[in-house]
This record gives sequence, structure tokens and C-alpha cells, in this order.
Amino acid sequence: MSALALASCGGNAKHEEVGVDLINNPKSAEGYDKDAKMPVITFDQDLHDFGRLSAGENISYSFHFRNTGAADLIISGCSATCGCTVASFPKERIAPGGEGYITVSFNSSGKSGHQYQEVTVISNAQPARSKLKITAQVGY
Repeated sequence: MSALALASCGGNAKHEEVGVDLINNPKSAEGYDKDAKMPVITFDQDLHDFGRLSAGENISYSFHFRNTGAADLIISGCSATCGCTVASFPKERIAPGGEGYITVSFNSSGKSGHQYQEVTVISNAQPARSKLKITAQVGY
């Protein structure tokens, strides 16, 4: 003989309807309207090779970008794959046609051999995430 038990979580929970305007937002990340005015972040390059470094060196590189889209670009943050890498970015809006720099700094202390780090740039552009990459040979 077997028994079946059913449990419900929040039996008295109220369900809120989601408006169609939210689902069909032309600026949402998925299925966006290609005709909607959106910012586009375009980098001159997305990879920089620092070459050979001595362990303990702190170095930086500034990645140049332009807003090639049709709306203001807002960079909301940058995150790195390792604590040895940090990025600084403009906090102000970048108008269409405007440009700026994202500076990536790398601390080679405690590192040796080939290094590869990524910085994810998060913005209101389409796509919302861009990757910047740095490489170096440390300790040679």
C-alpha cells in the first residue's frame, strides 16, 4: 500500500498579474525590438597583451570605446575574474557618438607564467554584457 501526500506552500498566496507592457518591453535583454533606440558599446579592441612582466608589477591599460547606438549609454559596473584585476569606468551617461575609456589594472604579485583575465562590462547596451581580456607572461 502506498500513500501520497501533497503539500502546498502559501495556500493563501495572492498572484499578481504581470502587465503586457513589461513582457513586451522593446528594451528588454531577450527578444528586443531591433528598431528600438538602444545604446551600443563598441570597443576599438577587446584584448590587450601586456607582454612579459616581473612578478609584483602593477600595470594598467585603458580600453577605448564609443557609443555607436542611438540612446545614452550607462555603464553600471565591471567585474573581474580575479581579485588581481580591477576596472574603473565612467559613471556619467555617454551620449550617442560619445566615447570613453575603461581602465583595467592588473597586479602580478604572486602570479607566474601565462596569465589570462577577463573583465565583464555591464551596461544598458545591447548586448548588456561585454568582455574585455588581458594577458601577460609573469616571471620571465
